[in-house]
Amino acid sequence: MDCNGCYMLKSRRSIGVADVEFDDPAGGITELPDSIDLAHKQEVSCVWEAKVRDNMESTSRSFILSPKDDGFFISGSSKLHESTSAETSVSGKMAASQSTKDTSGNNGTSKVSRTGSGLGAAGMAGYGRAVEILDTLGCLMTTLTPDGGFISRTTKGTQISILAFEVANTILKGASVMQSLSEDSVTYFKQVVLPSEGVQNLISSDMGELMRIVANDRREELKVFSQEIVRFGNRCKNPQWHNLDRYFVKLESESVPQKQLKETATMEMQKLMALVQRTTDLYHELHALDRFEQDYRCQLKGSGSSNKIEKDSFAGDNIQVVKLELKTQRSYVKNLKKRSLWSKTLEQVVEKLVDIVQYLHVEINFSYGTYDGGELSSAVNCQRLGPAGLALHYANTIIQIYGIVSRSGYVPANSRDALYQGLPPRVRLALPNKLRTSSMPRELTIDQIRVMMERTLKWLLPMAINTTCARGFLRFSEWAKSGTERVGRGPGRPDVIETLYHADKARTEAYILELVVWLHHLVSLSNRTANVKKAQSM
Repeated sequence: MDCNGCYMLKSRRSIGVADVEFDDPAGGITELPDSIDLAHKQEVSCVWEAKVRDNMESTSRSFILSPKDDGFFISGSSKLHESTSAETSVSGKMAASQSTKDTSGNNGTSKVSRTGSGLGAAGMAGYGRAVEILDTLGCLMTTLTPDGGFISRTTKGTQISILAFEVANTILKGASVMQSLSEDSVTYFKQVVLPSEGVQNLISSDMGELMRIVANDRREELKVFSQEIVRFGNRCKNPQWHNLDRYFVKLESESVPQKQLKETATMEMQKLMALVQRTTDLYHELHALDRFEQDYRCQLKGSGSSNKIEKDSFAGDNIQVVKLELKTQRSYVKNLKKRSLWSKTLEQVVEKLVDIVQYLHVEINFSYGTYDGGELSSAVNCQRLGPAGLALHYANTIIQIYGIVSRSGYVPANSRDALYQGLPPRVRLALPNKLRTSSMPRELTIDQIRVMMERTLKWLLPMAINTTCARGFLRFSEWAKSGTERVGRGPGRPDVIETLYHADKARTEAYILELVVWLHHLVSLSNRTANVKKAQSM
């Protein structure tokens, strides 16, 4: 067999043309001829395997999804039809040509040109391109469950790792909102909190308006919770969880409660809270590990400075003990990481949180009414103290008044002056005129004045104290240090409606002004009585 032609190499994945010339009387694709030695066969095989591999890598690198390839993705696209038809026609022509040449029996037709090999490589590149496109479509596909939830198809996602504590903080916010929407909490608000004297006197006596205010607070809390989920979703590798804010906007119109959705959200929140509890243990053990590492470094530093590690057996034993404790603690921390949020992926957690957000949207609309976008007018908003420093200033003034009233006997002048200087500007301007026009009945005693002031402070003081204690959501670090499983609001963490945030500014100033006037009479009468007793004793 003369080597004056070219032959084809057959493999499972690709077909290439070797640069070795020989005559193939049988025609078509054949194996390597027996006349070539084994070393030459291996050399040719290695050369063409490298060429095929480079061709496939360059094809995969050049594969970029662009707008001009949209037609390829769409089923029934003309581009897809044209490319398929073109490949079919080329294959048909090649087959027809091959069959004609075989029939004619011409020996010259056994040589396969480099153009034919190029078409074979192009066909394999098109095959690899189609496989990659199908894989991409599988990743980009967004699948919904019958109830509207997402289904994750990724097997490998973004590990949470050091973000475990931040994710735990977000889960606690969601648990707080969910607990505030429970049946018991909503009943407590409607029957106890909203009809209370402080809410009725400072905020509003209209139950409809109060319900809208509470619903607005819940939606603001849910908005904060949802924004953090959107941020975590954008960090996921799976694009299915990107731009979740667009999906959350559509949930505002849903108002029909779904029993299955509630059960799913409750069950998933319980699982997440179990992970948060283990993450809390990890939080404490990491602090302990840090202390062990510091002790170990101090032991090494102290022993190294004295240069008596071998001579001083006691110091050596102490270092070994600390080293063993450090090793045990590291092993324990490693085990906790596997059982906590640390080892989970963002995709796993975000999938559960999305279902929880959907349930909370529906539950808020069901408990407090649908969102109409204008429940609080601008005229009403401008009269509220708001969550800024103004409400805290008024709260501190009320607490100072109570501190002076609760004293018995003589009131120092510096305490009274400090109170007057810290009064709100409008109260301080209106005080002189109010003192001139108001007169205290002479028959009133100190105890009677205190009783009258305590009637107002009985409901006003709790609102002021709640304002100083209300700090929004319970943070993970605070929850971890408290050592309790309570995530909602309770003693020490009141709801916004129980503070001065929504209090009417004019009403609050009127009550403060009334208390300051009574306090002025109380201090004057107390000092007069004290001076009389002092004069009698002399």
